[in-house]
Amino acid sequence: MAWLLLAGTTLSVGGAAGQDGPASTAHPELWPAAKSVGLVDPATEKKIDELLARLSIEQKVGQLIQADIGTIKPEDLRKYPLGSILAGGSSPPLGAPDRSAIGPWLASAQAFRAVSLERRPGYVPIPNIFGIDAVHGNSNIVGATIFPHNIGLGATDDPALIEKIGRITALETAAAGIDWAFGPTLAVPQDDRWGRAYEGYSEKPDISKAYAKALIDGLQGARAGGTIQQGHVAASAKHFLGDGGTTGGTDQGDTQVDEKTLIATHAQGYVAAIDAGVMTVMASFNSWNGEKMHGNKSMLTDVLKGKMGFDGFVVSDWNGHAQIPGCTRTDCARAINAGIDMVMAPDTWKGLYESTLAQAKSGAIPMARIDDAVRRILRVKFKLGLFDAPRPYDGRAGLMGAPEHRAVAREAVRKSLVLLKNEGKLLPVRGSAKVLVAGAAANDMGPQAGGWTLSWQGDGNQRSDFPNAQTIWEGIDEAMRTQGGSATLSLDGSFTAKPDVAIVVFGEAPYAEMRGDIRSLEFEPGDKQALATLRKLKAAGIPTVSVFLSGRPLWVNPEINASDAFVAAWLPGSEGGGIADVLIGDKAGKPRHDFQGRLSFSWPKTAGQFVLNPGQPGYDPLFAYGFGLDYRTPAKPLGALSEVSGVDASLSNRSVFFARGATPAPFTVALGAGVTRTAVDSPTQQEGAMRLTWSGGAPAAFAIAGPEMDWSRESNADLSLRILYRVDTTPVGPVELAIPDGAGGRGLAATAMFSRKPGEWQTATISLKCFAKVNPGLKKVASPLRITAAAPFTVSIGDARIVSDPNASECPG
Repeated sequence: MAWLLLAGTTLSVGGAAGQDGPASTAHPELWPAAKSVGLVDPATEKKIDELLARLSIEQKVGQLIQADIGTIKPEDLRKYPLGSILAGGSSPPLGAPDRSAIGPWLASAQAFRAVSLERRPGYVPIPNIFGIDAVHGNSNIVGATIFPHNIGLGATDDPALIEKIGRITALETAAAGIDWAFGPTLAVPQDDRWGRAYEGYSEKPDISKAYAKALIDGLQGARAGGTIQQGHVAASAKHFLGDGGTTGGTDQGDTQVDEKTLIATHAQGYVAAIDAGVMTVMASFNSWNGEKMHGNKSMLTDVLKGKMGFDGFVVSDWNGHAQIPGCTRTDCARAINAGIDMVMAPDTWKGLYESTLAQAKSGAIPMARIDDAVRRILRVKFKLGLFDAPRPYDGRAGLMGAPEHRAVAREAVRKSLVLLKNEGKLLPVRGSAKVLVAGAAANDMGPQAGGWTLSWQGDGNQRSDFPNAQTIWEGIDEAMRTQGGSATLSLDGSFTAKPDVAIVVFGEAPYAEMRGDIRSLEFEPGDKQALATLRKLKAAGIPTVSVFLSGRPLWVNPEINASDAFVAAWLPGSEGGGIADVLIGDKAGKPRHDFQGRLSFSWPKTAGQFVLNPGQPGYDPLFAYGFGLDYRTPAKPLGALSEVSGVDASLSNRSVFFARGATPAPFTVALGAGVTRTAVDSPTQQEGAMRLTWSGGAPAAFAIAGPEMDWSRESNADLSLRILYRVDTTPVGPVELAIPDGAGGRGLAATAMFSRKPGEWQTATISLKCFAKVNPGLKKVASPLRITAAAPFTVSIGDARIVSDPNASECPG
């Protein structure tokens, strides 16, 4: 086991730069040349010169700051003339729920724009630019077309399709009044444990390079020729640079590779993006050989803006400037001096504006640097047409999830499917057959769409949140009825009449950055619910097709063994019918569509093959890069695969502390003297909860114990601790809720929280930022949950885990 983990780590590490100077200092002469197209022209530069001459230093500094819609109101722009607003992954439009249709989003964008264009004394009207993570369609808005995530699109190897996807994303983004899509992601993931692996098109740079131009042409118009008046939006190539190469696959970690590898593997997509005229580039959270990219002047200025000829503006990532040594969230001249033009300070914009203004006045940030950044931002705003009043696409609600848009998304689903196994030519399923559809994900848009869908992590979504969509079950049911057969939905695989074939849909729960990082590639380690369903069907003699939903290749050997056919369906998005198009044949069983997808990521043979990329020493996958079966070519029998994972299953869990009556490894329950534990029923399961009873007399604690964890990133990212609990006996004294560090740490006063609604099951969602105030930084978390009381008190706990739901969070005490 140890050697597998070691191999997965050391393969991702490179040496020093091989040049004079630190390994984190770039040498521009080694880098490929590129040149922005369509951004600089004499007429536009003259307009910028005239504007710069009229702007006060306050307005110039304002252009450099971007705030999140959840922490700012339009009227704030009258005092703080910020240049940009963003809506983070779980940030709601003004006065409306996070999961809103086009109306509230359009009204919000227009409200900020209106204030930014007001004519008032001492202020020069400059339009705000509004950005959003439209990373697989305009996926923050209810009713939008949701395309497959990038890992699925990489399997299609179809740049023309990618350009169509970019064009549709632009139309549905512009219709909501939004000017700027934070994409394409050009990461080249090297370690599949990384929680953003699905945002990469491929583990090799070739596809990313081809797709960069295609998506940017779709979003911005070919060669940056489109404007918001034509339904185009600004693109943002991200994240510059090396985010897919961090050691251990750790999000926001350190990419320890030499300069040659950084160029050859991680930079190639940016050459194509800049040549295509991409308007913005987003800096990456990661470090390169120990130096944070947000503060690396040799990369941002000397390479990106110098040798690579980028003429647009560089935007930072969510409070990424605060990770630079010597900086804080509200004070970071170094980021701007390094080459950041617009600082994303979602919840710290006011303090950052004030400190940056003082630094501009003192000369700590030279006026030449300020003017260069403002020029770049104004250049994009002019080129995008933001200074031009008419916006004919604003409010065109009919574009959201339009039938022709969904047809393209369905095409993308069909082309992204990769057939890994088809024993006995089970697929395609005869359209006149009787089909059982099973699996937890069969009728659930959450795992089907994945992260960055309506919420940051993609969790908390309901079927009703997707009015213009079709689940995989709904697609199969429609196809079977059309072909004369029948389909029955049974999530647990039970049946009364024996079916001809079963299709089982299962996969990863939704996730995004940080929460998506894993330490083993084993699927469902220690709790193999999908496998149990497959084996039950196999024991009943039912031919079984597995449809696997995932954001990366995972070790699923037991599940493949229990399946007659196995399909990697990735994260297909809103069009579940695209899967039925390929799996379900006509009445006679002839294919209606064939499999076209080919692996753009290698598939592991063990759960410890974290770094598994062509050309690396010891490359030995189960299914190699480029693999994919189809109906035209007979498949060789796969045979029985090893079911020894090679990795300790407990390594994978870092966010679930109590569930279904148990404390999953590597966590355990620790009880102080005076606290007892009894198994009781939860709302959904017999003995699925634990009752904790304090007898009183002296302070005593219940705690979840586990390995020490650094939660500093999680506390910055609006994550929360969610507890399902029932007050059985109201406390008669103080109760403290804590996430202690190694030294003990203080807690939050939680007496009121544990006194409300006695006898009823309820949920508390407590922001980690609350705990960070009393346990600064949460850098050494010794226990993810501790409850302390001195007086008699009884509470039952049904579930405890980390979630992302900032709009429902509270802060006890």
